[in-house]
Amino acid sequence: MKLFDHKQQMYVRNREFLERLHLDALLLLGILLLLISGTAIVFSASGGDWEVTQRHLLRVGFAMGLMLFFAQIKPSVIFIFTPILFLIGILLLIAVQLFGDIGKGAQRWLEFGSVRFQPSELMKLALPLMMAWLFAHSRHPPTFTRLFSGFMLIVLTAGLIVIQPDLGTSLLIATSGLFVIFFAGLPWKLIVGGLLAAAGSVPIAWEFMHDYQRQRVLTFLNPESDPLGSGYHIIQSKIAIGSGGIEGKGYLGSTQAHLEFLPESTTDFIFSVISEEFGLIGVILLLAMYLFVIGRGLWIAAQAQDTFTRLVAAGLTMIFFVYVFVNIGMVSGLLPVVGLPLPLISYGGSSMVTLMIGFGILMSIQTHRKMLAKQ
Repeated sequence: MKLFDHKQQMYVRNREFLERLHLDALLLLGILLLLISGTAIVFSASGGDWEVTQRHLLRVGFAMGLMLFFAQIKPSVIFIFTPILFLIGILLLIAVQLFGDIGKGAQRWLEFGSVRFQPSELMKLALPLMMAWLFAHSRHPPTFTRLFSGFMLIVLTAGLIVIQPDLGTSLLIATSGLFVIFFAGLPWKLIVGGLLAAAGSVPIAWEFMHDYQRQRVLTFLNPESDPLGSGYHIIQSKIAIGSGGIEGKGYLGSTQAHLEFLPESTTDFIFSVISEEFGLIGVILLLAMYLFVIGRGLWIAAQAQDTFTRLVAAGLTMIFFVYVFVNIGMVSGLLPVVGLPLPLISYGGSSMVTLMIGFGILMSIQTHRKMLAKQ
């Protein structure tokens, strides 16, 4: 009995310590499990390259620091500065068109000395925050004026990004804004009408696509039509996924990655490495970790004390869900390849930083809610 009481006291003290740091224990647990798993997979996918793994760990540490920092900021402060953040993001997107640095055929970056910055990453947070700010004091269901204003903000943001061109990021950001509108109480007749309008606009959208974007769609429909060209990535990815079977080939056993048949094995196609090495069992465990984090995020949204924090928490959680859904769908051949990494697993910095800032805001919403409840 004494041992049980001691363990219970330790648990309470640890939880109180995390709450003083404004960290949600369950959400932090899910994030850490994914980050640890991601580091191990990056090491394997890179062929045991310690230099790549160390760079990845540095980026993880930096992102964790940002998460801790943003967790300290009260939701009321975030509410006040949201319009300013959104305006800065829009101005930076305009600056990209005027002064942006061109790389790989796209104009997406701004350079400040030695720092190279992609403003569209900022808008992954700024747009859902702005949408939540817009609908924070709206009645249910929202008025036509509010809905129209929200859609215009989405069109403005996505439009500035799609002309860079960056179709994948523009669709992700537009989806995050639409999720906020949905959680704000969008009537179902407008949802159905919007889906029908989107389906009807496909031929028009095709005419405005760049050649590489059209090629991605054609490759998605029939990757075998160009097995050594545009279809090569997805074919090799599906081979890696299928060859893992139920139990996989074991850690460090990915022949597709180590023999360099699988391009971008540490970034966009890292899910294929996981499938090959750990099989169906490993994939199920990975999905369980993702569902745990998503479920915790939605629970935080449901417990939020006001409309703004509820919409922010729901919107940021659904961004994370879209990352997972799109990456796994594209490497499995179920969606066109759009270049989104597997969140908290893939090697890389910008998307991880964005997501971890979002998790910091989620933790702020949860822990400051508890502090107010105790007062």
